[in-house]
Amino acid sequence: MALILAATAMLAACSTAEGSNVRAPVAIKEASGAPSCTATSRLIPSCGAWWGLAPEVFSGAPLDQALHSAESRMGAAADVVHVYHRGSELFPTPAEIRLARDPARPRLLMVNWKPSLDHTWAEIADGALDARIDRLAGYLRRTFPERFFLTLHHEPENDVDESSGSGMQATDYAAMFRHVVARLRAEGVKNAVMVMTYMGAPNWAAEPWFEDLYPGDDVVDWVAMDPYADGRVEDFEGLVNKTRKEYPDWPGFYRWMQARFPGKPVMVAEWGVFERGDDRGFKRAFYESVRRQIKRYPQIKALLYFDSPQAPRGDTSFDTGTGADRAFTELARDPYFRSTPVPRP
Repeated sequence: MALILAATAMLAACSTAEGSNVRAPVAIKEASGAPSCTATSRLIPSCGAWWGLAPEVFSGAPLDQALHSAESRMGAAADVVHVYHRGSELFPTPAEIRLARDPARPRLLMVNWKPSLDHTWAEIADGALDARIDRLAGYLRRTFPERFFLTLHHEPENDVDESSGSGMQATDYAAMFRHVVARLRAEGVKNAVMVMTYMGAPNWAAEPWFEDLYPGDDVVDWVAMDPYADGRVEDFEGLVNKTRKEYPDWPGFYRWMQARFPGKPVMVAEWGVFERGDDRGFKRAFYESVRRQIKRYPQIKALLYFDSPQAPRGDTSFDTGTGADRAFTELARDPYFRSTPVPRP
């Protein structure tokens, strides 16, 4: 695959102090008392990055219980809550709305929606689910006018079928994404901040159809990746810029996104660290690397952890392993993630 490779220079680190013991999120204040760091209409924080998570996934706990438990475990509040919906489900749910509108601590929602598990992308693009999209649009207009993140059929790479007539080619995905966004907007949904979420694996990025997945700048506000710290990854740099010797032309996802989408914010929409039986201190060391290195990646404007005792490939609970709980708490409380206040409803 032909890649757009840009010469990358060392990025200036933000002048955010480390080692803070601040327990609650705080806004940086000017002398007038007004926050000096704000969020744009596309929910881009002007300082630092949003901190969030998908809490206690696959634990069976209701969302509000899972979030409050996870926030208690990490000793900090989340800016963004990552939730998952599929098919005809309406969102946000009453529980999600309560969390978003919590008067003591409002939160942004990152809604992950697979419009259908029964229709192909081509069928959706041709209008097969228009009634479902319109129903959702009406629900959103009535119940949730606040800005929220929305991604459609995240990680499409491993669902691509390039055979003729499959309806699941990369171009079909792009057409599906465009159609759903256009339909929602035509039905009055103006508050959805659209996110295109890639898997973040070099093997898929090397496919000749990879670039065809992108739906277009006019329907994508943020670009995202979902990388996990498997056996090949040792630190945050290795997480967001995964490379493999089998794909020598691939520069890593963050570097590719810098070159391909220089004007768009980047979200790490899912990331997790798996247990290593031979290194019980790995999670602690990894979280410490995130705290040291995150400021080298200023285009990353949101970092959402996937907290699950039963993730598909292992345990990504953030507080297992020697010293992991303290290291994760220190990361969650870092002022870099606490500089921009969440917009209130």
